[in-house]
Amino acid sequence: MIDWNKNALEYGEPVNLFQKIDFISHAGIPLKWKIECDAIKPEEWDCFATMIMDYQTEPFSRVVGIPRGGLPLQYALEPYVTKGDYPWLVVDDVYTTGTSFREFCTTKDTMWAHKWVVFARKPIPESDGIKALFTMPEVSNGK
Repeated sequence: MIDWNKNALEYGEPVNLFQKIDFISHAGIPLKWKIECDAIKPEEWDCFATMIMDYQTEPFSRVVGIPRGGLPLQYALEPYVTKGDYPWLVVDDVYTTGTSFREFCTTKDTMWAHKWVVFARKPIPESDGIKALFTMPEVSNGK
């Protein structure tokens, strides 16, 4: 049985970060390419955490990853937690529609948390309150 909490690299399988593949997103949207974050090594997650902290100037008292994709980023950001009564930080790997955040952020601590992703498949509406390290532009061909 596959341990879905393990990174695919731990199995010795070559995995591409960007894959031209038909798949269905968490929100049920058919997509033609995938950002496969299982291809990211632990030291790369640590680098993403360092990059986020260049921009995340407000302290946070807890970091929570949206399972399963946000967990490696959570672990990488845990050293940056500040003791005290501060908002939480909720993280995920890829933003497509915001469905994962809406489904996950249902408590006071998560709704009012700082929110980050590594990749956004499109610009994120400001009203979502989610920041991304890397954002793809709007698709101009209507697909």
